[in-house]
Parts: sequence; C-alpha cells; structure tokens
Amino acid sequence: MVVHIWSLNISNKDISALNQSENVSSGDPLEPHDDTPPGLSRTGHTVTAVCLGIILAFGCLNNLFVLLIFARFRSLRTPINLILLNISLSDILVCLFGTPFSFVSSLYGKWLLGQSGCKWYAFANSLFGIVSLMSLSILSYERYAALLRPTKVDVSDFRRAWLCVAGSWLYSLVWTLPPFLGWSSYGPEGPGTTCSVQWHLRSTNSMSYVMCLFIFCLLLPLMLMIFCYGKILFIIKGVTKINLLTAQRRENHILLMVVTMVSCYLLCWMPYGVIALLATFGRRGLITPVTSVVPSVLAKSSTVVNPVIYVLFNNQVSPQRDCIKAN
Repeated sequence: MVVHIWSLNISNKDISALNQSENVSSGDPLEPHDDTPPGLSRTGHTVTAVCLGIILAFGCLNNLFVLLIFARFRSLRTPINLILLNISLSDILVCLFGTPFSFVSSLYGKWLLGQSGCKWYAFANSLFGIVSLMSLSILSYERYAALLRPTKVDVSDFRRAWLCVAGSWLYSLVWTLPPFLGWSSYGPEGPGTTCSVQWHLRSTNSMSYVMCLFIFCLLLPLMLMIFCYGKILFIIKGVTKINLLTAQRRENHILLMVVTMVSCYLLCWMPYGVIALLATFGRRGLITPVTSVVPSVLAKSSTVVNPVIYVLFNNQVSPQRDCIKAN
C-alpha cells in the first residue's frame, strides 16, 4: 500500500514535469521561455504607456493638420508635396492601426490581441514604417532633382510623383511580406507589449533577413538622404559665392534643414536598427526589455516629428499655415 501511494506521487510529479516541458517546447511566441529576460515592472509599463499616449495624440493631430492644409489649399498640390502627403498618410496609418494597440497593451502589461493579431500588427507597422522611410529618401532626391530641371510643373511631374508614391508602397511590401512566406517571422518583441520581426532568432534564414532589412530599408535611405541633401547644400554654396547678399539666408535655411532632417532620422530610426542587429548577432540576453523598449518608442515618435519638420521647412506651407492660425 505504501509502495503504491509512493508510485502514484511520483507519477503525478512526472505528469506535471511533462506538462511543463510541453508548454516550453510548444513554440508559442507569446509564452515566456527560460532564456527570456525579466519583463518591465509595472512602473515601466506605465511610463511606456504614457509616452505612447503622447505620441498617439500628437501624431494624429500633427498629421491631420498637414492633411488639412493640403486639402484646403490647391496651390500646395505640387508633385514634391504629393510625396510629403504620402509620408503623412503612412504616419497617420501607424497612429491609427499600430500605436493604439501597443498603448493599450502597455496599460495592461501584456499583449492583448493574440498570436494572429501580433503578426498583423508587426506587418502593418513594418509596412507603414518602411513606406515613410522610403518616402523621406525619395523626397530628398526629388528636392535635389528639382534644382537640376526647370521649375515649371506639368503632367509628367505628377506622373513621376505618383510613380514614386506607388514605388514606396511596392518596395515596402517586398520587404514586409517575406516573414509570412517563410523568410524570418513576426512575433512579440521587448517586454511583450509590441510585435515586430523576431530579432532574437539565430537561424541563417532569420539573420539574413534582418541584415537585408537593415541595409535596404534603413541604411540605403539614409545614404540617399545624406547624398542628396549634401548635393543641395553644395549647389546653394556655389550660388552664394556668386551672389552673396541674396543667397546667404537661403544657404542657412538649407543647412538647418539638412542637419535637422538627417539628425531626426538618425535619432528616431538608427537606435532601433542597432538594437535589432545586437539582438540578432550579439550574445543572448544582451538586449533587455528596457533596452529594447526605448528605441521602439523613438521609432514611433517619428510620426510626431516628421510633420513638424517637413511642414516647418516647407516655404510653400508657411503662409497657409499662418492663415489657418489667424482664422
């Protein structure tokens, strides 16, 4: 009888251990694993939620304001400004279909939409984010090209602008659909209240995708921006030497624009890219939830920064903006 009871106890322990083993090996990306660093504290989640709430409010207001200006004043509907509208559109889509879910999840301290919702959240944020990044680089090229061709606007210029807009969305789809097709995958990131590409996976498949994503969707647009704005500054400097009095203010304006735009691009997106590389190629456990959540919030803050910068430095928008304020 004693032997029978002892055997039954061992059997129950074995069953319990077996169930735990099955849970760990189930592969559910929303379940914690033994090698997962501790998550954020309640205070950490609250601070993150507050930051996301501020980004959500001002991101929506700023981008709606930009859309309102361009909808109200027909004179602003130029080819280059069409690309600017594409940036605002992608940013406001992030505010509507991305930030609210991470905001609510941060309030509760866990992801609330399940595994399928996690994947679609990651896809949508990646899609809109890359569209915004590519549009920023295309805008820099179009501004540079505008200095090299006549300023008269014709139908071909609008056709070119529409092709640029369509190209930014197609390019983004090329890089955001592969995780659904087996090249890497989408899942939770950081403290488990947001989702993105699975940076921590160490397979050749996943690591190659992360490296390509960093090069073609972050580094390449940055290099194009630096090249184009550098060329613009060089051209303006050449004009300044010819006519110092009339071109000095324009040179200062262009210099400030270049420094501000490139700096904000680096501040918003480069930390996220670097953390992704460290999570992929660094030692395991190097990137903690606290370390990962800050770059993620910075990347989302681009939805607030972009409309402010690109409207502030747009000479066409300034008079209309002042007119709206006066009314």
